[in-house]
Amino acid sequence: MTSLYQILMLLLDVAFFIVIAHVIMSWLINFGVLNLGQPIVAQIWDGLNRLLEPVYRPIRNVLPQMGGLDLAPLIVFLGIYILQIILTNNAALFL
Repeated sequence: MTSLYQILMLLLDVAFFIVIAHVIMSWLINFGVLNLGQPIVAQIWDGLNRLLEPVYRPIRNVLPQMGGLDLAPLIVFLGIYILQIILTNNAALFL
C-alpha cells in the first residue's frame, strides 16, 4: 500500500508541473517570447490546452469574470496542494 501512496503523490507532482508549464508558456506567448507560428510551440501549446481545459472549464464556470485574469490555474494549484496534505496526513492508512 505504500507504493499506492507514492504513486498518488507522484501523479499530483506531475500534475503540478504540467500546470506550471502551461502558466509559464501562456506568459511567454502573451509577451511575444514564443511564437505560435512555430510548429513545435504550437503542438506543445495545443497539447497542454487539450490536457488542462477539461480541468479548467468547470472552475471557470464557477468563478466570477475577472476581466483578463484567469484564476483557474491558482484553484488547481490549491486543489493539488490540498490533496497532497490530505494524503500526507493520512499516510498511515496506506501502511
